[in-house]
Amino acid sequence: MNQVLLAALGTFVVNLPFGWMRESTRKFSVGWFLAVHAPVPMVMLIRRAAGVSLGWRTLPALLLSYFLGQAVGARVRRRRDAAGS
Repeated sequence: MNQVLLAALGTFVVNLPFGWMRESTRKFSVGWFLAVHAPVPMVMLIRRAAGVSLGWRTLPALLLSYFLGQAVGARVRRRRDAAGS
């Protein structure tokens, strides 16, 4: 189970800058598409390096960490932009 937590943490961290980038793009634009999908190969490498297979027990944790990383990155961007204006 420690490997799953390690993979989930890595997935979360990798998605932070992509959520940041996604926040400043128009929804469904090329930039938005890249921000959402570019981290997928990196997440696959993290999962494989941690020795975690994609199954019913691991999928919820990995998906949650993926979307949380995107959401937290976007929220940090919104707060920084609001503080700067």
